[in-house]
Amino acid sequence: MGRVSQAQAEENRRRVVDTASRLFREQGTQVSVADLMEAAGLTHGAFYKQFASKEALVDEATAHAFAELAQRHSAGLERYDGQRAAAQQALIDTYLSVEHRDAPADGCPVAALVTDIARGGGGREAARVYTEGVADFADFLATDEQDGIARLCTLFGALVLSRATKGSPLSGEILDAARAALTAQADQGQ
Repeated sequence: MGRVSQAQAEENRRRVVDTASRLFREQGTQVSVADLMEAAGLTHGAFYKQFASKEALVDEATAHAFAELAQRHSAGLERYDGQRAAAQQALIDTYLSVEHRDAPADGCPVAALVTDIARGGGGREAARVYTEGVADFADFLATDEQDGIARLCTLFGALVLSRATKGSPLSGEILDAARAALTAQADQGQ
């Protein structure tokens, strides 16, 4: 089998990072390299041509997930012509939805990676990117009257609890209660 072109190698790396970002959010960073590479449609051996270690991939996949999150925040602001309150409310409604609860692979890296990052499931770079991502998300949620960290904790906590209680009526109640509390806070601040 011949060598791949530089363009193909870059495409393969992008595919592995994207696949890892999704799988880590869905299953955690304990996903094996073999399973990850199979999901990316590449051989296990190809991994070591692209990455020095799995930790290096966790670092890069974490950065990729947070870059996607930042892009979604920017797109939300554009969609609402820079009206921050409208973009924030749309985010809250989407974040606290059954669809987001049921699709962690495409969802928020704050909620999906918290346990792995807390347990050292990535390198220092992953922890740094995670911390900066949390701070940026809180900044996006802040208003003149409301602390962004408290709002993020409400969103995050509700999503994690809803995922943990999925299949019971409590799961939906958690999402609804958090959405109502955050919406009421926003209405009081206007």
